[in-house]
Amino acid sequence: MNAFVEVHQSLWHSFRRLPLWVQIWMAGILVPANLLSFFLLEYSSAHLIAIAAVLALGSNMLVMYRHAGFSRLMALPHLLVWGPLQVLLLIYLAGSSPTPNLGEIIYICLVLVVNGISLFFDVLDTWHWLRGERQVF
Repeated sequence: MNAFVEVHQSLWHSFRRLPLWVQIWMAGILVPANLLSFFLLEYSSAHLIAIAAVLALGSNMLVMYRHAGFSRLMALPHLLVWGPLQVLLLIYLAGSSPTPNLGEIIYICLVLVVNGISLFFDVLDTWHWLRGERQVF
């Protein structure tokens, strides 16, 4: 088997070793909510969200390939990217002129809620990683 296939099988098996609720959260809610921004680029806020999605996913891909799987270290890029994104989206909602339309407001609120929940777990995972829990799942 070639190295490319082996690496991707390792990543897939690592993903599947995560708790089922985490798999569903990541693949069914977190990633789609952020990647939806690429289909909503008529919204100014979607540009910010798309940039953050690329930065977070790209950083996590580097971590996954470096460690051949999923680890708690993957939470750190979320904190560094989505933390500031949350603030920027709140500022955008508060001071945007003209006021965003209802569709954009709903999408921003979706991203704020989804990424906010993720950030809660990311703080916990980063804390555990800093305290030495560096296993690859």
